[in-house]
Order: sequence, then structure tokens, then C-alpha cells
Amino acid sequence: MSTHKNLMTFEAAARIQSVTCKKNGGKTPKKSFASRAQRAATKNANK
Repeated sequence: MSTHKNLMTFEAAARIQSVTCKKNGGKTPKKSFASRAQRAATKNANK
């Protein structure tokens, strides 16, 4: 098991959200990976 952590960044979350929005008519579904990525980036920014 790896001990190295790759934290989600705002830039990575933005790329994920951009693709998700394009595929869903400009909207991000509530429980999508994009919304979880954004939440993780916000959480990591506070560390």
C-alpha cells in the first residue's frame, strides 16, 4: 500500500467539473464525481 497521498486541487476539480458540465447540458449532477472532487479540493485547501 502506498503512503503517498495525491490531494485534489482546485485546478483538477475544475477540469473534472468542466467535462461533466459539457456532458450534462451545463449542469453538474448533485452526487457526481465532479461535485465530490470540488468538495475534496475545498477541504484540502483548508489544510
